[in-house]
Amino acid sequence: MGRLLAIDYGRKRCGLAVTDVLQIVATALDTVPSAQLITYVKAYVSREPVDEIIVGLPKTLGGEPSESMRYITPAINRLRKELPGVEIRFFDERFTSTLAHRAMLDAGVKKSDRRDKGAIDRMAAVIILNGYLESRRI
Repeated sequence: MGRLLAIDYGRKRCGLAVTDVLQIVATALDTVPSAQLITYVKAYVSREPVDEIIVGLPKTLGGEPSESMRYITPAINRLRKELPGVEIRFFDERFTSTLAHRAMLDAGVKKSDRRDKGAIDRMAAVIILNGYLESRRI
């Protein structure tokens, strides 16, 4: 059994999270510039067994794919070509950045650390991955 890897894809940077090999616990992994995502993920997959990659699917409040899919789709299609043996799927990411910021507030994270957009992106990836894990248990 391999890990699950989640991506919170953004125009400038991507937050990443992974599970343990038993796919029980999601933890923040890293934040990488979007232009370096494919290189980073390929290197990670070469070191660690990864069963699936879960990509946050941005949707509007009405449930339609958001405008940002214009730049996410080409990047994920390139990733699919580079990693043909790894399943890549989208999972609804609505409100994950807001939830990530709220979780940091609730955890008592200092204001200066909450301004770290990379930390919010990593936390959003953890929330996406936890949501995906929960959806599989239902």
